[in-house]
Amino acid sequence: MHALDKTDLAILKVLARDGRITKAALADAVGLSPTPCWNRLKRLEKAGVIAGYGARFDLRKLGPSVTVFVACELADHTAATFRIFEDAVGRYDEVVNCWALGGGFDYLCQVVTTDIDAYQRLIDAMLDARIGLARYFTYIVTKPVKGGGVPPLGLIAGEDSSS
Repeated sequence: MHALDKTDLAILKVLARDGRITKAALADAVGLSPTPCWNRLKRLEKAGVIAGYGARFDLRKLGPSVTVFVACELADHTAATFRIFEDAVGRYDEVVNCWALGGGFDYLCQVVTTDIDAYQRLIDAMLDARIGLARYFTYIVTKPVKGGGVPPLGLIAGEDSSS
C-alpha cells in the first residue's frame, strides 16, 4: 500500500479521465508548478500506483464485434488446475480480462470477438484444450451503459471524506 495525499489523488483522478494530458496542463489542473507535479508523477509510476497508460476504443467504429462475459467453473479446485487455467487464458487474445472470484464461480472472463460463432469456436477450443474448464455460463453484452469509469480513488486510498 502506498500513502497518497490529496494532491496525489488529484493527479490520479485527472490522469484517469485524460491520460494524454500534457505535463503543464496536469500541473495546472492540480494546482502545482510543473516540476513538483512531474516529480510526483514519476514517484507514483515508480511505486507502481500508476501501472500504465492506454487508450479506450469504440469497437463499433472498428467493425463487427460482440462482448461476452463468461462465468467459468473449473473441474476441480487444486492449485495446479487454477495455474493451468490461468496460464491458458493468457494465451487467448479474445479473453481481454479475467478475474478470479470468490463465491459460486471460479472466474469471470470478458471476451471480445467478431460474432457469436467466433465466441463459440473459442469456447470449444478452450474445452478441447483440457484447461480445467468444466462448465461455463455466457452473458452477452447487448449495449454498453457505463464504461471507463474512474474508481473511487479517495475512498480506496482512505482519504477522509469529511475534510
